[in-house]
Amino acid sequence: MPQKGIHLWRSPLPARRLAAVAAATWMLCGLLSGCAALTNPVANGVPVRILPDELLAESKEGFEFIPLTLLRQPPPERYTLAPGDTLGVYIEGVLGDAETPPPVNIPDSAELPPSVGYPFPIREDGTISLPYVEPVKVAGMTVVEAERVVVDAYLQKEILRPEDRRILVTLMRPRYVRVLVIRDDSQQRQYTLQTESLLGLNTSRTQIGGRREGTGLVLELPAYQNDVLNALTRSGGLPGLESTQEVIVQRGYWDGDSDPMGGDYHQPTQADVDDNGSSRRRIVRIPIRIRPGEPLPFRPEDVVLQNGDIVQVRARQPEFYYTGGLMPADEVPLPNDYDLTVVEAVLKGRGPLLNGGFNSSNLNGAVIQPGVGNPSPSLLAVLRQTPNGGQVTIRVDLNEAVRDPRENILVQSGDILILQESPDEAITRYFTQVFQINVFTRFLNRNDAQGSASVVVP
Repeated sequence: MPQKGIHLWRSPLPARRLAAVAAATWMLCGLLSGCAALTNPVANGVPVRILPDELLAESKEGFEFIPLTLLRQPPPERYTLAPGDTLGVYIEGVLGDAETPPPVNIPDSAELPPSVGYPFPIREDGTISLPYVEPVKVAGMTVVEAERVVVDAYLQKEILRPEDRRILVTLMRPRYVRVLVIRDDSQQRQYTLQTESLLGLNTSRTQIGGRREGTGLVLELPAYQNDVLNALTRSGGLPGLESTQEVIVQRGYWDGDSDPMGGDYHQPTQADVDDNGSSRRRIVRIPIRIRPGEPLPFRPEDVVLQNGDIVQVRARQPEFYYTGGLMPADEVPLPNDYDLTVVEAVLKGRGPLLNGGFNSSNLNGAVIQPGVGNPSPSLLAVLRQTPNGGQVTIRVDLNEAVRDPRENILVQSGDILILQESPDEAITRYFTQVFQINVFTRFLNRNDAQGSASVVVP
């Protein structure tokens, strides 16, 4: 800090006028040198009170998880047979004899009872092919009804008599729906390796894993369990906080028999028509959380999966805001599930807030300064991207933001927070810490005043 000395040995100017001249000289020097607090263009931003609503950050709070029952199809009152089911059929004298016990199949799943008989799959036309009779149509029936029509088929052919019929029909294997589940929110398990020296002076820790990776699974969902909830449960559970909190169901197919790379690929549309003539959307977005009172953006039939459907859970891209100015330059992550205000962002970015006479240091912590103390910087400039790709500077008064929630706006991804001093704070700090005037005068028993003044300026 250079010092400039001004010595007035026999000046006719009084000390009060001398101080006024020195203050005017300092103001002129400050303006000519471009004081950051007075000439910084970042400070010329839009005040929060006149900021339009479209430039405010959207809140992440206030969402509720939807009932999980909305993600599954209702349990059926009875199991209806359809193509893809496999029946176990035993007909004594036709499929087996009285001396040989019928084959018994123990299923792998505890949800199904043991089945008896030989396997007969239901074909695409809804029939099963049995010996000595015409194909028997069983699609749309229950197992009990299917057994009755099989008995009637053999009675009509007079292959069996009513008094000695021994025909058993059971469900051996239900039909399955094959879907592909792609998840980008899977998290690797993290391990920490810790090593210590013999004396315990040095300790090092190494973390292995913990990164996010994508997974893909081919699931076979039984009939009446081919829904979004079962697909998520069997592939890792509900989407976590690291995901976009939604499930995307894509229903795609090729249009025509030509090469798909030749341009005949049927592009996804918002709605399409299936074989039954009902409207079935090609791409369905199912949110896991919605705001109270908000209508559901999907229909009950949208959660039912069919062969070839793709269920996708996307990972959430990390969001950051950036700090600068009187705060350490840093890239600070934004929370996923709750809001962060500008006051909280300054504290999270290790910035000074209402420190008064305290001065913080990374080495010795907070210490009390002599005199009036350090005025807290309260001028916060928020550089925010606009929806059309531009940029706007928002001026926030931190002193007002502490008292008024309307001034304490939310931080959004990509914001740049620059903390500075307001002009009055800069002037106060300058006069209390930098600018010094030492005046010595002698005017008693003298015909004229004598004195000296020493001015210290940067």
